[in-house]
This record gives sequence, structure tokens and C-alpha cells, in this order.
Amino acid sequence: METNTVILFSALFLIGGVMMAKFSSRLGVPALVLFIIVGMLFGSDGFGFIYFDNASLTQSLGILALVLILFDGGLQTEWRRTKAVLPISLSLATVGVLITAGIFGVAAKLFLDVTWNEALLVGAIVGSTDAAAVFAVMKGKNIKRKLQSTLEAESGSNDPMAMFLTLSLLQLVVGEESFGASLFLSFFWQMGAGLLIGILFGFAASWAMKSIDLGSNGLYPVFSIGIALFTYSMTDLVNASGLLAVYAAALVLGNTKSLPYGQTIFRFHDGIAWMMQILMFIVLGLLVFPSELFSTWIVLKGLALSFILIFIARPVAVLISSIPFKFTMKEKAFLSWAGLRGAVPIVLATFPLLEGLENSQLFFNLVFFIVMTSALFQGTTIPYIAKRLGLTGPEVHIPSHSLELVSSTTVNAEMIPYTITSSSKLIGEELSDISFPDKVLVSAIIRQDELIAPSGDTKIKVNDVLYILVENQKRSELEKVLGIRKTIGG
Repeated sequence: METNTVILFSALFLIGGVMMAKFSSRLGVPALVLFIIVGMLFGSDGFGFIYFDNASLTQSLGILALVLILFDGGLQTEWRRTKAVLPISLSLATVGVLITAGIFGVAAKLFLDVTWNEALLVGAIVGSTDAAAVFAVMKGKNIKRKLQSTLEAESGSNDPMAMFLTLSLLQLVVGEESFGASLFLSFFWQMGAGLLIGILFGFAASWAMKSIDLGSNGLYPVFSIGIALFTYSMTDLVNASGLLAVYAAALVLGNTKSLPYGQTIFRFHDGIAWMMQILMFIVLGLLVFPSELFSTWIVLKGLALSFILIFIARPVAVLISSIPFKFTMKEKAFLSWAGLRGAVPIVLATFPLLEGLENSQLFFNLVFFIVMTSALFQGTTIPYIAKRLGLTGPEVHIPSHSLELVSSTTVNAEMIPYTITSSSKLIGEELSDISFPDKVLVSAIIRQDELIAPSGDTKIKVNDVLYILVENQKRSELEKVLGIRKTIGG
């Protein structure tokens, strides 16, 4: 295509993607489904506007998108909430992925005419939940915070396990590797080194942003993108898990107190993550050929394997992975149901394509169909299932305003948004009657999407969002006054 045509289609995809993202939230359909459908419609099997079959370019774009999406997910993850569920999240991200891949691999061997190594390879490809899908579906929902944090931490950390299993089994299939001590040592190196490098790079980035005056607030988000890409590349150079390093670095950076232009960086990456989702899923839609995807054979086998993944493999993995942890059966059932598949399995399915395996196109089509089934069947029903199981909390109120304490250097205070829920002890209290610590100021209140300038006689109401200016050393005292320790931080 000519340059102008490429620019035109890019503009249409981005504008249409934004509109569809809004439309999907009203329909309760994950946006990834609509983006993929657009890609298929514009592809050679649809309206025929774009002929695209470049698996190598798709893989590169997919990995780039995953890096930036995971970085955004890490930035938005609050460590104080995550650390309480970190053990079960890591168990799901490692043991859970292994069990899911194993059960699905057995099913693939039964349903498909493939070798055991090939069957296990397909299991590894679909073994992990997808960060992009989980973050998008969970955002703004009133699901209990413990479950939401568990799913987000799992999806942010299980991609490295799935990629390791996929690449290892792919080497087995092509005869370049065999099971042995070297494979296990490689796993521990990839996970351990990836985590360590990510943490170190996160602290280094935090120090750099606090110490160096870049001169323009617009440069800070650009610098953070450079950190994300640099972290992935340098980690990958030493054969460690770049995806895990990116998520760890973002987790450290996002939980840095008084990060210069912090909210500017977070909002920028939220937009970048959405743009990468639109790009990635549309390109994935372009790569698939609907005439092959929806053939009778693929549909029948795909539905059978989807059933096993959703109703057997994932639940068994959750039950076994969560044995040491105090989760109710209802909570385990929800964790099983909310294990969404998305872009990661499709991107991983491009590796066999590039290796030229005999059954690579079959694997790709099956994985694509399974992802679509998971997104449509599970993604659209997550809020309903959570409500039926009694695992919802107060309605999430997302204000249309935001305030930020902006500084190009480190300051000893921060602006905290705090939402008044129906269980808050502050409801009906006047600001002058609340025993706030010294040097704590309620700077603004957002009530029903209106910005209110607070005064001493302002009464607190349900769903009010208080923007509180607090010195760092007074934050713990403020949390005690507010009463709910783990709801601060956005």
C-alpha cells in the first residue's frame, strides 16, 4: 500500500478502536473481540482491503504491545494490595500454568492427530491467562478487591512461564532440545534473573526520574517508555524473562512515592496500552483467515477443547494451586471462570508458524478459535458470575475529574484520591469534625461529577471522592482516620 493509504487505515483503526472500546463496555463484550473482528473484516477473507500474512511482523508487533501493556499493568498495580495475594498469584502463574498446559495437552493428544510433544506444545501456548484481557475486563468493575488483585497479578506474571514452556517444547518438537537438568536450570535462570533485573531497573528508573530534571513534563512519559523497552531488551540479551522484568520494573516504578509527574506518566501509559491493544488485536485479526478458522472441523474441535480448558483444565489448576491458601470454594470458582485467554496465546502460536512446523497452521487456527470462545463466553459473563457468587463490593464510582500535585523534583507530600464507600464511617461528618492529622488538607471534593471547593462545614456523602494533600510521613496516620487501609492510591 502507498504511504497515504497506510496512514489513512491507521487513523481509521485508531478512531474506530476508541469508539468500539466505549461501545464494548456498554455491551459487556471484551474490546479485543471487536478489534479482532475488524481485523478479519478488513483482511483478505473479508472485504479484501488488506492482504496480510506476515507472521514474523505480527510476532514482533505482538511482543512490543505486550511489553507496553504489561508495563502499564505494573504501573497501575498497587503493591499494598498485591502483596497480600502475591503467593497465590505466583502459584497460579507457575504451577497453575503447568497444570493447565498438561491437562490441555492430554486433551489435544486425544482430539488431534499429533505427537505428544506437539500436543503439549499447544497446551503450553494456551496455558496462561492474558494481561491485556484481564486488565481491560476488570477495570471499573465492583468485584472484590482480593480477587481482582489476584487475577491481575497472575495475568501480569504468568506470561513468562507460558513463553518458557512454549519455546522449550518447540525445541523438543524440532529436535533441538531434550528434557534434562539444563532445561530446569534455564527456567530458574529466566525467572530469577528476570525478576531481579526488573526490580533493579525499576529502582534505577525511579532514582533517575527523581534526580534528573528533564526540563519538560512531556519528556517523563517518553523516558518511561524507554525504560520499558530497555528493560525488556537488556533482560532478553542475557536469556532471562524480559516480560517478567518489565512487569517487575513497572511495579517498582508505579509504587514509588512522590514520583515526578506520576499521574501524567500513568495516564500516558494507559493511553499507550489501549493503542497497543487496538493495534495488536487488529493485526492478529488480519493474520487469520476466517474461511479456515470457521471450518466445520476447526469449530467442532475448537469447541471441544475450549470446553476442556474452561471447565476442566483451569478449574483443576486453580484448585491445586490454591490448596495452601485460604480461599472459599466460591472464590476459587470465580478465579477459575475469570482465567481469560487473549493475545498472549495467539502471539505464542506464531512461533510454530515461523518454525514451519507441519501442523503450525492448525495450531494457530485452533488457538485463535479458543481465544475467541474464551473472550465471548467468559469475558462477557464475569460481572454476572461475580454477582451470582456474592463476590461483588460497592459500586465503583469513577470520577470525571482528577487532581495531581505536579513537581519536576521530589517533594515530601502527595495528593491522594479517596472514595467514600457506603461502609465508610465518615459519611455525614463535617470536615471540621474529622480529626485529620496535622499538615493534612482536603483540597477538593468531587461529588456527582462536580468539583466542590471544601470548607469546614462541608458534609461527606457516599461516592464523594476526596483529594487529600498529605505529607509522606503522615500518610499512615491519615489511613487510620479514613479507616480502610487498602483503598488509598487510586
